[in-house]
Amino acid sequence: MTNTLSRDDILNAALQLGDVTGWEKLTLNQVARQLDTSLADIHREFPQKDDLVDAWLDRADSMMLARFPHAGSNNKMSNEQRLRIAMQKWLDALAPHHKLTGDMLLYKLEPGHIHLQTAGLLRISRTVQWFREAAELKATHVQRIGQEIALSSLFIGVFIHWLNDKTPNQRKTRDRLHHVLHSGNRLNLWR
Repeated sequence: MTNTLSRDDILNAALQLGDVTGWEKLTLNQVARQLDTSLADIHREFPQKDDLVDAWLDRADSMMLARFPHAGSNNKMSNEQRLRIAMQKWLDALAPHHKLTGDMLLYKLEPGHIHLQTAGLLRISRTVQWFREAAELKATHVQRIGQEIALSSLFIGVFIHWLNDKTPNQRKTRDRLHHVLHSGNRLNLWR
């Protein structure tokens, strides 16, 4: 791989091509051609196509986490507000490739991809843990377990809603996120 070609370059090329072809039809050969590099260079950074999906979701995690903590301003926000900002920033990071993100997840959910589905559950758990960190949630033991289950369920529901939301700037999802987090706050879940 040339010194100027990075993981981000490869991911960006795959996203750009995937927006045109759809995730199912995208091949790593197309990505290599787009970047004028070899499959070996792609393999070195992404041993399988699904690793690009993980990199895309990792990018959303990073973009969300860059917002926290933010120069003392978080201390003035409630846990619910921090959680809403974290989840919305994560979704906003994926928004430029909204349809492609849905295609990626459908690919993971195909019946023959049990290994991807299992990894997907672990991926959800990891992102939920980062939401907890960003929101400064401090529940422990049984309360933490309940909080994680509630937050994971809420996150999956909102994410599915976001994937199907065709409103400008995913307005319906923003409203839904606000509503479900506020309902959780009334149940004292975001401690």
